[in-house]
Amino acid sequence: MACLLLPLSVLYALVVTLRRYTYQIGLLPRWQAPLPVIVVGNLTVGGTGKTPLVIWLVQQLQARGLQVGVVARGYGGQIGRGVQEIYPACSATLVGDEPLLIAQRTGAPVVVAAKRARAVALLCQRYHLDAIIADDGLQHYGLQRDLEFVVIEGQRRFGNGYWLPAGPLREGIGRLQSVDALIVHGGTPEPGELPMQLRLLNAVNLLTGEQCPVTQLPPAVAMAGIAHPEHFFTLLKQQGVSLQGTTVFRDHQPYRLAMLQSLTLDRQPLLMTEKDAVKCRLFAQTNWWFLPVEAVLPNWAEEALIQRIMKKIPHGSTTT
Repeated sequence: MACLLLPLSVLYALVVTLRRYTYQIGLLPRWQAPLPVIVVGNLTVGGTGKTPLVIWLVQQLQARGLQVGVVARGYGGQIGRGVQEIYPACSATLVGDEPLLIAQRTGAPVVVAAKRARAVALLCQRYHLDAIIADDGLQHYGLQRDLEFVVIEGQRRFGNGYWLPAGPLREGIGRLQSVDALIVHGGTPEPGELPMQLRLLNAVNLLTGEQCPVTQLPPAVAMAGIAHPEHFFTLLKQQGVSLQGTTVFRDHQPYRLAMLQSLTLDRQPLLMTEKDAVKCRLFAQTNWWFLPVEAVLPNWAEEALIQRIMKKIPHGSTTT
């Protein structure tokens, strides 16, 4: 099938390469924000761990007294060509599950828009910020960026090495030579790459907010509507969780009560990702729990990333 799709991949590669070149030589304008913009993206389709890294970066910068905003496309949402700041009452149906998750976890202002420049402009208008992080957007060349961090899924890496649709690549592997950092989630990093792992936190009850170690729950059923659901199930098993069943939904799947009630019997715990949970709060049940994850980097890798950002922030711009 990949071989049959290769002609389309060649066409896709030509279009993407030409588009990037037109931005590079100035035929298409690139909007320059008045403050540093850090893009966290990937070279392949599907989940690589970008969102946990974005949350980690925001929290690390906040801990250093910086005010940080986030922009995102809002995949799975319904804003279309509009621009929308995320408020507590926003639904994932409108703004997308990942931006809503980032806003809830970090408390940072988050704006979604198809054109990231519009989202950045709105943040600059409404807030006094020190930096902006773009969740995804490596290929969104209409926004000038100061740093590019690329996340690589360490097990799959670049798949068969073909461009879309014959393979998983959005751009050629040579694009990595121009980015500022390569962060590898899982697997074995190659020289020059920074390692990252995901760690499960305590289980949180969707209805009550109660927290407890997931191993203290009775044998459970797990579900996941993410790009690589097996990652979630593997993390649970590594924690010693007894799973009596697993259910996979498509990435960004919208949920209804009836879809999930049928997954468990006799009030058996239903475990889900935090990304799934943001879409289920309005009809949450007492036996539904979600498992937040956090990015974990070794101290030297943490210092390497944060220092690269700090060098881009003008001296004295912090709000503390």
